[in-house]
Amino acid sequence: MIFRGIFFAHAFRHFVASAILNLFIIAASLALLMAFTPALVFAQQVADPNFDTKVARPAHTKKGPKVLFDEAHNNFHTSGGRYKPFADLIAGDGHRITPNKKPFTAATLKPFDILVISNALGAPQMNAPDASKPAFTDAECDAVRDWVRSGGSLLFIADHAPMGAAAETLAARFGVGMSKAYTLDPSHTIPEENNPGSIVYTRENKLLGDHPITRGREEAERVNRVIAFTGQSLKGPAGSVAFMKLADTALDAMPGSNKQVSAARRAQGLAFTFGKGRVVVMGEAGMLSAQLAGPDKKPFGMNRPGIDNRQLALNIMRWLSGLL
Repeated sequence: MIFRGIFFAHAFRHFVASAILNLFIIAASLALLMAFTPALVFAQQVADPNFDTKVARPAHTKKGPKVLFDEAHNNFHTSGGRYKPFADLIAGDGHRITPNKKPFTAATLKPFDILVISNALGAPQMNAPDASKPAFTDAECDAVRDWVRSGGSLLFIADHAPMGAAAETLAARFGVGMSKAYTLDPSHTIPEENNPGSIVYTRENKLLGDHPITRGREEAERVNRVIAFTGQSLKGPAGSVAFMKLADTALDAMPGSNKQVSAARRAQGLAFTFGKGRVVVMGEAGMLSAQLAGPDKKPFGMNRPGIDNRQLALNIMRWLSGLL
């Protein structure tokens, strides 16, 4: 009995120590995330002028899809700004891009095949108190929903706070739930960078889901490794495919508090059909950009070596256009 008592006392102390260590790791990860993200958001981010936007085999060679690129809703990313590399890349693939400067209406949307919305905000500045207010009116949300239902395709990107809150009204029209948080996963990140918000999705770690977007048209277009650079988590509607699935170890750090909740069974990349149309929703925007961030001009997005984010961008647009 004495030996058994000593054994269980030792086991209990080990359990308590492990629990404390796990809590410390989570707390440290959250602290790193909250310290890193504001710097990333508000430090200078510029489009990488040296990013290669040439496409060796364009998907569209004659009268490619007409793309309306939203710039009317305080968008942090525009076709001529931080998302210029993305816009130039898809233009090289044959898409015809028109910047949008008007509210969404049936008439505004009708001439186009694909609508791209990236990081719309409720105010011109991301750190403004009204930035998290709805970026779209109810009438605009209805117009976009009805246009997609009738056959349009939507690429809808909404990042970490405050973008998730600004976009959630439109997301709800498609049955998509946004966490409006900062998503992190210390178990699936880049060890040397100490940023749990940079989540690595690969076929090996089973976080890349099987979908035409990750398969491409052939082996050369196969997506094997993607990095997201701090975003939010998403909950898709019934029938949606999470081609970027969050692991059970993922957490959502809620803005303005120390609260964190599990992000298990959620995603940062969703694809689904909606009526006659198609929808892709992304919970992080940097992964489809090609930027230089911070004082050391670090590659941030598709221009980072060793990842397939560039191919992911092409495959998303090809799926939305019906080629995949």
